[in-house]
Amino acid sequence: MSSFLWGCVVDFFTYETNKAVVVKRWSVGIVNRIVQVIIISYFVCYVFLHEKAYQSTDTGIESSVMTKVKGFGRHYGRINDVADYVFPQEGTNVFCIMTRLYVTENQFQGRCADSSQFDCKMDEDCEQHYGAVTASGAITDKCLIEDNESPGFCEVEGWCPTENEAIKSEPMPDVRNFTIFIKNSINFPLFDVTRGNFPSSMTADEIKKCTYHPEKSPFCPIFRVGDILNHTGQSVEEIIDKGGEIGINIEWRCNLDLDVEYCVPHYSFTRLDKPFEKNAISKGYNFRYARYYKSENGTEYRSLYKVFAIRFDVIVTGHAGKFDVVPTLINVVAALTSIGLGTFLCDIILLNFLKEADQYKAKMFEEVSQAEIEASLAGSQLSLKPGIKSSLDSGVPSPSDQAV
Repeated sequence: MSSFLWGCVVDFFTYETNKAVVVKRWSVGIVNRIVQVIIISYFVCYVFLHEKAYQSTDTGIESSVMTKVKGFGRHYGRINDVADYVFPQEGTNVFCIMTRLYVTENQFQGRCADSSQFDCKMDEDCEQHYGAVTASGAITDKCLIEDNESPGFCEVEGWCPTENEAIKSEPMPDVRNFTIFIKNSINFPLFDVTRGNFPSSMTADEIKKCTYHPEKSPFCPIFRVGDILNHTGQSVEEIIDKGGEIGINIEWRCNLDLDVEYCVPHYSFTRLDKPFEKNAISKGYNFRYARYYKSENGTEYRSLYKVFAIRFDVIVTGHAGKFDVVPTLINVVAALTSIGLGTFLCDIILLNFLKEADQYKAKMFEEVSQAEIEASLAGSQLSLKPGIKSSLDSGVPSPSDQAV
């Protein structure tokens, strides 16, 4: 038992190495070196230099956004300021700028014809529309017909008169010249790095005079609406007329192995509702709101506003990296291991695609039969017992034996 345990200990601490076969063949050697160069180039150029795999990264960016819109526009027979065309007014990272407006004034609670849809010829035609959520009110069981030449419409109970979109209104032409001020602060908690989207050395006068330009003024926090729409590559006139959803993307990609002053934002602009650009329904962006009043006799009435607007979403993303020993070692080991792919590929070529494949197999692999194993074991046993003759011994005494 003790000899068995001792044998296990010896085997455990025995070092084994692979048998190396040197093949002096130019074609295979060139393939091996080319594969190794490709693998090394991939890890050096892409993994380490481009992807910076030697760094630990932080993508859990913490961000705060504050916005302000400036400008005046003439629409619906009056001058509008930010309190009229910006929704909401608090300056969040999602806000809307009105471009066009429908107003239905002096609506009272009552019954009237829904002239926008649900036409009818008799009262029974309206019964099938009970509970329709797209109606301007609760549909009743009456079909209102003004005269024999005009179509009839189902009666609704609600705010009357109903909204009439047949009255065309022109977009507000001054929208292009409105400006948006964006104040963005971010923090990478893993590295405790906090940055802002414009230099702290920038003065109030410099901010008032600058306008964002990707080359001339890339860090100016003031953006002209017309420039943003142009950067999306979409039809500016269509967006202003029907409304739309625009993404203002602020990307922070920071290499913290360099000076922190190089950690700066990069802006890009996209149209978020582009998949619905050519749809016949739900095209553009609009919403409704109402303002309520009371007449002298206490009756409530309201003005209904349908607003076509450009919705802006300020989207902040970030990625920061800094040198770390652990990811560096992991990727170095991965690179060294991957170099062995060259040897694997050359083995496949040697053993399968060359006419001397059998000779290479004989050199690289040693086949042992069961008979050879038994003969080897028998020979080792005979060497331990000198009194027993080997199967190769003829029985004739050797000259040395005779001398004795």
